[in-house]
Amino acid sequence: MLKVVKTSIAIAATTLLVNAPAQASVNEALQNICTIVQADDKGQLRKKMKKVQSDFNLRLQDYYDGVSCGGNSLIRTAMLNNAVEAGTLLVKKMPKKHLAAPEQDGKTLQAWVVEQGLADNEVAQVLAERI
Repeated sequence: MLKVVKTSIAIAATTLLVNAPAQASVNEALQNICTIVQADDKGQLRKKMKKVQSDFNLRLQDYYDGVSCGGNSLIRTAMLNNAVEAGTLLVKKMPKKHLAAPEQDGKTLQAWVVEQGLADNEVAQVLAERI
């Protein structure tokens, strides 16, 4: 019985030690994603998303809410920087229900677009078509 308890404790401790570096690695992997979106580099963004998915088994919707670029989400950052290719990729990769949901400030993407006067932005038009 004592061996089972010791083994369980050892497994639990190992799991905690492995998960802590994994969280840091995800943050490191996503570190420059804002810069990539601002630069409208669709190829690099696609590579970054694919690497995060293969290394950490995370899809865009899994980490989208946790990434903030100067207080804005990735899609908002793309619209503000007129990053059409990167923004279009982000909109197409996100599930429709997630696009229609309120973001951290409580506003949906469409409400934010109207408020900012970005309805003519190409990314906003792709967003409107998708929702």
